[in-house]
Amino acid sequence: MRTLGASIKVAGRAAAGVAVASLLVGSLVVGSLVVGSLVTGCGFRLQGSAPLPSSLAVARIDTSDTQSDFYFGLRKALMAAGTRIDDDSRDDSTAVIHIITDSAAERILTVSTLNVPTEYELTYVLKFSVTSGPHELIAAEEHRLVRDYSYSESALLAKEREKTILSAALANDLVSVVMRRLSSLSGAPAGASGSAAAGAPAAGAAPADVAH
Repeated sequence: MRTLGASIKVAGRAAAGVAVASLLVGSLVVGSLVVGSLVTGCGFRLQGSAPLPSSLAVARIDTSDTQSDFYFGLRKALMAAGTRIDDDSRDDSTAVIHIITDSAAERILTVSTLNVPTEYELTYVLKFSVTSGPHELIAAEEHRLVRDYSYSESALLAKEREKTILSAALANDLVSVVMRRLSSLSGAPAGASGSAAAGAPAAGAAPADVAH
């Protein structure tokens, strides 16, 4: 009887262990799905899936800020698409992506009765152009993304963290915009203007404003 009782206890513990392991695996899977959904909802998407033209086989990013979220995101996306980044190249055949403006700024939207800010608007502005030697592949164009976020005096750290996350998400969305513009150059004649070849707005057109 003691042997039978011990066997039953061991079997019961084993079954409980399997059940706990199953629950943990299930939790991990659900957690991964939730995180994936949240990341996608915040604007994060894998870049570099669209094919790029041969004129972008080697590229240089011309920017004054090599520490921004946009710069790191663009480098990663270009390399994922098969482009070799050559920061030191001065070859006329190398495509140059000129980052003219890469900045994020916030402004107060609402204040409390005590004149304390309670809601902010975060705007990320990007202006870029692309050249290859003497040819202009994409004329300078500006894009801006806007999002709002709330603020509480009792959650200052949370506010700063939310601002950082939103800024990174907006930068990533702008990387998507640039990658789509670069991929639209596929099939464009060598030296043709990106505006004419890709159906981009004519020079002087109003900048694209997108509110998220």
